[in-house]
Amino acid sequence: MAALMLQGTGSDVGKSVLTAGLCRALVKRGLKVTPFKPQNMSNNAAVTVDGGEIGRAQALQALAAGLEPHSDMNPVLLKPQADRTSQLIVHGRIRGTLGSSNFREARRNLLPEVMASYRRLQQRGDIVLVEGAGSPAEINLRAGDIANMGFARAADVPVVLIGDIDRGGVIASVVGTRNVIEPEDAALIGGFLINKFRGDPALFADGYAEIARRSGWRGYGLVPWLDASARLPSEDAVRLERDRSRTSGRTMIACPILPRISNFDDLDPLKLEPEVDLVMVPPGSPIPAEAALIVLPGSKATIADLRAMRSEGWDIDILAHRRRGGAVLGLCGGYQILGREISDPLGIEGAPDRCSGLGLLDIETELSAVKALRRVAGVALGAEMTGYEMHVGETSGAGTERPFALLSDGSRDGAISSDGLVMGSYCHGLFEAREFRKALLEKIGATGGEADYGDSVNRALDDIAAQLERHVDIDGLLQLAQRAGS
Repeated sequence: MAALMLQGTGSDVGKSVLTAGLCRALVKRGLKVTPFKPQNMSNNAAVTVDGGEIGRAQALQALAAGLEPHSDMNPVLLKPQADRTSQLIVHGRIRGTLGSSNFREARRNLLPEVMASYRRLQQRGDIVLVEGAGSPAEINLRAGDIANMGFARAADVPVVLIGDIDRGGVIASVVGTRNVIEPEDAALIGGFLINKFRGDPALFADGYAEIARRSGWRGYGLVPWLDASARLPSEDAVRLERDRSRTSGRTMIACPILPRISNFDDLDPLKLEPEVDLVMVPPGSPIPAEAALIVLPGSKATIADLRAMRSEGWDIDILAHRRRGGAVLGLCGGYQILGREISDPLGIEGAPDRCSGLGLLDIETELSAVKALRRVAGVALGAEMTGYEMHVGETSGAGTERPFALLSDGSRDGAISSDGLVMGSYCHGLFEAREFRKALLEKIGATGGEADYGDSVNRALDDIAAQLERHVDIDGLLQLAQRAGS
């Protein structure tokens, strides 16, 4: 069974996008492709067809490959809750919490479960495309590794190393990786790709050749800056921190960037709306007073993010916005924040705790060990909607008697204030549905809802696949992939 692993010289070098693009390119060649990431760390996740959760990037790669997301595609997912603790998801389900004290040992013990998922995926198609995490050059993390060379060695999968030329120092980063990793690990690397190149490729010809000479690895291509990647959902909050660009519409929608923000790709469809100016508000900045709608996003640590919101003064901005007659929409953790109180008696997100919410909805939430994971459909704001639930906790109170959405299974979701301006929902992915997006925009005095977000993502994947066909030796990569398990 053919397999190929893409590892990087660091985080955010483009592994996820290149893996998705290669998935689409190989599918267009008639191959059955399955994406796989042994271990991921992200608070952006997707609900799978088997009722679990995986990293958003693997869900995108599944889409690129024409598959439904499955928990085997990302068997180990770490969702950071604090600086030194993460929720551990194994095969799509909560397994517990990992901290700095038990991280290495627990990770080593997960290798058999990672390999079980990989073996199952091998039976599903012609080739498995594997994405690494971080960098194999982080040799301090090599012991017990399951994300990079630990997996590659166990599965005997050939590796291509990706370097990011846009951040500078790409020659040193690729050659330096060769020099610091173990010889047995280096032997698995069959070549390199240089990503995010801008300008005339001839200007880097000597540098490209020097990387090959000094590393002993073959170059498989110089990938240009992929503008289409901006149209893809991202699972990495690094992108939020770096991207301060704004759209130019006349109706502003603002979203504060919470420390533990999750599933922030919920807002991506709004970027397609010509009348919308989507503003992601960074720490240290007030929420703009001219916003027509404030969206409170999902959170992996809701009580901690609520306190961070207050320390930023964003609670004052939100309450003032509400007094001026502005609309507020809370999604998942943001919905919980809009209520009167959030309690965590079992310490699901850390130490047992309790905190007063913003009090804009007559609800209260108690976090629990049971996690809701399901895809949903129904009607909200009089329009058809689809999405998925991914949350811990039960929300109750008089406010739920005015539900935000009526779901197709007969259940109700969320709450909405008596004047209809404060809304809360547990459903992620709401904005992808055009009719719902149109209804929400009309509610805040804007027009829109004509753009097809799913079509936009698919066209972006097609564009990236076409670029890779032009600039990458895909035939060579397929030959390398045949070495898996040899």
